Amino acid sequence: MVAAIYTQKSDLDTFLYISKFISELDSRGIKAILHTEMAEAMQFSKQFATFSCKEDLLSENAQILFTFGGDGTLVTALLFIHDTNIPIVGVNIGRLGFLASFTKEGVFKELDSILKGDVNISKRSVIEVVSPKSDDFFPYALNDITISRRETTSMITVDSYINDEFLNVFWGDGVIISTPTGSTAYSLSCGGPIISPENDNFVITPIAPHNLNVRPLIVKDDAVFRLRVESRVPQYSLSLDSRLIHIDTDVELVIKKADFSISLIQPKHLSFYETIRQKLLWEKTKETDVFLA
Repeated sequence: MVAAIYTQKSDLDTFLYISKFISELDSRGIKAILHTEMAEAMQFSKQFATFSCKEDLLSENAQILFTFGGDGTLVTALLFIHDTNIPIVGVNIGRLGFLASFTKEGVFKELDSILKGDVNISKRSVIEVVSPKSDDFFPYALNDITISRRETTSMITVDSYINDEFLNVFWGDGVIISTPTGSTAYSLSCGGPIISPENDNFVITPIAPHNLNVRPLIVKDDAVFRLRVESRVPQYSLSLDSRLIHIDTDVELVIKKADFSISLIQPKHLSFYETIRQKLLWEKTKETDVFLA
């Protein structure tokens, strides 16, 4: 078995931690393949095989990818695995971690279960920019695609169509189109709903809308979005997860669900609802805690 390892960190503590993890893999007969930039930044031995794209992972026959960091690290891993069907194990050494569901200590305790497949597999939909076609950017996002203003304090307008039917003109700072996975990311901070990952939905969430009667809208994920932007400057910003590019305002965007999904490996004892209870600090109210005046 071959396990790929990816992190965006390069400090000494992370190096020591990942070195220990690689030793645990090696003791089980698992070959580790390291992300190229990570291996160079932390000066791992050149005896390790490395990867920088999905073709490298496929040529090395990688069967699982471990990410070490937070949700941003896990989401960035989409760049390397997108349609390969290689599952991801997210180990949270960051802060919040809705997606990276294994702890630094817990992944060692559950490593045998992970390698045997005694885990839960959560399938996550991916969103794609279909048009414009470009070699300049990776067109997929696991969390969300966001349109926002660029180099101006003035509002932009976004004409939106769903399956060629006019929806609305969003007038404000922009708009987010989010997958269920991304519903706990930027969309949530803009007032969007939390959507459990097994739902076949997208949510379109306005960013600081000028009209207060404009609210987030949940739609089926077979919808095709067309978006046109007007701005006082000639370009607007387009972000796919954390990757930012700039698009001319005369370019129409077409966005839809990608034809592949991502598999997240999660502990058997941890459900989506348990995760949001933990991360959002929800509490179970006891009758003894309720006092009536």
